[in-house]
Amino acid sequence: MARVGVLGFGGGPSSIPLVKVEVVDNFGWLTADDFVQVLAMGNALPGPIATKMAAFVGYRVAGIPGAVAGLAGMVLPSAVAMLVLYRLYLAFQTHPAVGGMLRAIRPVIIVLLGLMVVDLVPRTLDVASILIGAASLILIHAAGVHPALVVAGALLFGAVVLR
Repeated sequence: MARVGVLGFGGGPSSIPLVKVEVVDNFGWLTADDFVQVLAMGNALPGPIATKMAAFVGYRVAGIPGAVAGLAGMVLPSAVAMLVLYRLYLAFQTHPAVGGMLRAIRPVIIVLLGLMVVDLVPRTLDVASILIGAASLILIHAAGVHPALVVAGALLFGAVVLR
């Protein structure tokens, strides 16, 4: 998880593809199907997704010490880097290169998220999932319902209807 903590740029959601590569592809700690389940559980709970996933994977691999190690590996590298880089940012925030770097990284984050979607969709694609996804999109985007309420509604729907 330390590699994800160091390379995960742009927040938790953009780190998810990196988590998948590490825990599924590189180390085999989870299967791809297990990863989808962890991602779903992590998204259903409040808080940053990447740290919840790190704790879960660490716990699965090595119990409580593994959960602590997973969290430390995810959080400490970026926390230390933020302390150092914030000082540099304050000194150079108006420099054109800084703005250029931030603009250049955005499309990379979009590609990483897109690749994750391409990988996950075939594992979750069925009629119920399509309908739930469409309803979620309409509720959040068109009706302005808060995403937390949509998540809670989906959990309730799943518990009652999709048993």
